[in-house]
Amino acid sequence: MFEDIFKRKKQNPEKLQDYGFLDLDGKMSYEAKILNGTFLLKVSVSKSGNVETDLIEIENGEPYILYKTNAAGTYVGEVRAAIEAVLMDVVEHCYEPVVFKSEQAEMVIRYVRDAYGDELEFLWTKFPDNAVWRRKDNEKWYGAILTVAGHKIGLDTHVMVEIIDLRMDAKKASDVLSRKNYYPGWHMNKKSWYTIVLDGSVPDDELRERITESYELAEK
Repeated sequence: MFEDIFKRKKQNPEKLQDYGFLDLDGKMSYEAKILNGTFLLKVSVSKSGNVETDLIEIENGEPYILYKTNAAGTYVGEVRAAIEAVLMDVVEHCYEPVVFKSEQAEMVIRYVRDAYGDELEFLWTKFPDNAVWRRKDNEKWYGAILTVAGHKIGLDTHVMVEIIDLRMDAKKASDVLSRKNYYPGWHMNKKSWYTIVLDGSVPDDELRERITESYELAEK
C-alpha cells in the first residue's frame, strides 16, 4: 500500500540505526506511536529492501488491519495518513535516491547485496551513473553497472540504457559473445569482459548465474 514511498530509494543501514531502528532477526525494526497514542506502528525493513508495517491498538493490544484493506472512511483515512507521515519521515532521513532505475538493475543490485554483501561503489565524480562491485578479499572488480547510449554498444538507438559488465574466461570469449543479447565489454578489456543490457532481454535467472560466474572468476 505504501510501496510508492520507497520507490527508487535505497536504505542506509547506519542512518536507520541512528533514526532508532533495531536489528532484530536480520530485519531493521522500528516502533512509533501515532494518532495521539491510539496505535503502535511497527515498521520492519529487510536487507533486500522490503518494508512491512503492522499496527496495534494500544488500548486492547489487538492488531488493526483495516488500513491494509480497501476499507474507506474518514477514520481509516486518518490512520493511513498517519502511517504515511511516519514512513515519509523515515525515507527523508534514512534513504538515498536510487541511481539505476530499471527493474532488472534493481534486481541485480539486490542479488549482489544478498549473495555477497556488496554495495555498488561510485568511483567517478564525472560519471555519477557508473558504478562497480568488487570482491572484499582481493579488491578485484567482478561487475559494473553503467549508463550509456545504446548505439555505443551496438544497439540501433541513441536512447540511454543501463548495462552490466561482467567477467568471462578469455578462452571462452567467442562462445559467450555468440549468445543472443551479449555484447563486447563496454569500457573494459573485450577479451575478458562482456556487456548485457538490463532491459530483460537476458532472463533474471540467467543473469544471476552470469554474476556468480563473474564473481568466481575475479577470485583468480
